[in-house]
Amino acid sequence: MATNKYVCKVCGYTHEGSEAPSVCPLCKAGASEFEAVKEKKKGINTNSDVYAIIYSAVVVVIVAFLLAAVSSALKPRQDANIELDKKKQILASLNEKNLADAAATYDALIVADPIVDAQGNVVAERGGFEVANDAVNENNLPLYVAKIDGATKYILPMTGNGLWGGIWGYLAVNDDCNTIYGVYFSHASETPGLGAEIASDKFQGRFPGKKVYNENGAVGLSVEKKSSDADYHVDAVSGATITSNGVREMLKLKLAPYYKYLVNQLQPAVQENVEPAATDAAQETVEE
Repeated sequence: MATNKYVCKVCGYTHEGSEAPSVCPLCKAGASEFEAVKEKKKGINTNSDVYAIIYSAVVVVIVAFLLAAVSSALKPRQDANIELDKKKQILASLNEKNLADAAATYDALIVADPIVDAQGNVVAERGGFEVANDAVNENNLPLYVAKIDGATKYILPMTGNGLWGGIWGYLAVNDDCNTIYGVYFSHASETPGLGAEIASDKFQGRFPGKKVYNENGAVGLSVEKKSSDADYHVDAVSGATITSNGVREMLKLKLAPYYKYLVNQLQPAVQENVEPAATDAAQETVEE
């Protein structure tokens, strides 16, 4: 049988039993003066501030753990997507777009990704693809070498600033190391219909056939409001002066360090043309 507690309201006597006593043994008060005592249930007070703080902290920890687990699980796929997107951008500078298998095409066309320096030296034969944009400097210049229909193309990466954010791109030159074969530009947040037009085929289509370096070895390629030099100047995007200026500065700053390396690539061809002539002259001297 269940035991309850009853307290006398007159003297405070506590009685335990199934019901209140008819008379209080201490003060002789009647049963009506007894009041049942409600036992407080043991447990957590969900209305307290401490409970709210602990509960919130536990929820945050659990959510953070789940997000970390999901992020860790998805990271290989995210990295693969980033790598594939970069390959697509490089291929776009070679006029290879909308490919069914960009990864396979990249492996077939890109034969090298060396790292060079501004003095024209090869720092590493491989590894240019892994160089992050913020790690590029005059002693750590990544580039890509492609073979298309037996002809060599050199792809030079670039980064710069537009009106609202970063801009970047790739520029491919022919095996004369100066004539543009193709380009690719993109942006983070330029204005649609204006600065964002640098990513359009219309704007990028103005570059093939232009020259990069002038007779002095400086970058002559430029983006201008009105093209004054058919060999070097490209029409700017109408209504997007700041973005166009950003592209111009990017070209001048980021292409300049590659000049000596590209000139070095022409040396074998120059020697092949010069040495036979020198040999013939020497033979003529001996015969005389």
